[in-house]
Amino acid sequence: MSNLKIETVSTQEKTNSCILNIVNGDARDVYNIAAPFEYFGRTVLAGRVEHRDSENAEVQLFEETEAGWAPFLQLPEFVGLQDPCVTVIDGKVVLGGVRFPCVFEDGSEGWQMEFFQATEEGQFELLFSGPKKMKDIRLLQLADGRILVLTRPQGEKGGAGRIGYVVVDSLADVTHEVIDEAPLLEGLCAADEWVGANEAHLLANGKVGVLGHVANFSEDGQRHYYAMSFVLDVETGETTSADVIAQRADFPDGPAKRPDLVDVLFSGGMVRLGEGRARMYVGLSDAQAGSVELPDPFSAYE
Repeated sequence: MSNLKIETVSTQEKTNSCILNIVNGDARDVYNIAAPFEYFGRTVLAGRVEHRDSENAEVQLFEETEAGWAPFLQLPEFVGLQDPCVTVIDGKVVLGGVRFPCVFEDGSEGWQMEFFQATEEGQFELLFSGPKKMKDIRLLQLADGRILVLTRPQGEKGGAGRIGYVVVDSLADVTHEVIDEAPLLEGLCAADEWVGANEAHLLANGKVGVLGHVANFSEDGQRHYYAMSFVLDVETGETTSADVIAQRADFPDGPAKRPDLVDVLFSGGMVRLGEGRARMYVGLSDAQAGSVELPDPFSAYE
């Protein structure tokens, strides 16, 4: 992907673009939502909740009602979590988020991902934590029961942010060493851009559709985040090109957390609707949540 590519957003038909009505009851913003999922017979979604002038967040679950999305479940384990993601492994909901701030054993500070599994009683228990200072780790159970792990190193290995992948036999095999050593997928973005995975979908042919984001800085210091997608062959490591499928301008205008976040679209999750269509759920300018119907970016590869 080149810088020209990132500016050429798909013009395919998008419909029903909207700001979601999510009420948390205390005037905090709700954004960077994951796609809705079924939880004990309810349709719920997970969202990042925080005050406009703070990054002290928590993840809450919201239930779909006729009036919008209303608070459903708050857990102490989710206080301090940002940017939730959701998958199902061995028939159980697994919810991940970024713990921030963290103080590590060596006294350094930063962030790390944590993953929780739903219990039969409807609570969540901590499964594992990711390596320090790594966001955008994503999990997907494959048809044969193995687990795909998408990673996102930064620094010496990943620069501003690249996507890695590894397949393991079970959740017990998802260790810091395995995540850190996952090979990188090449060619998904230009040198001055960064990428991250937001959600993975198992396709009918066994390949994996990845919904993610690609981003860069403009010369004036503004951040620009776009929703993108690609398809991964987990057996060979080969990918399709990354296609930019949506941008902030595809949604109604709204507030931003900071001036440099006006043009930020964070692609949290997608529901595949069939007949070549999908609904994507997003965070908008770190201040609101939205959704839009658009062409299913994976159906052509099945």
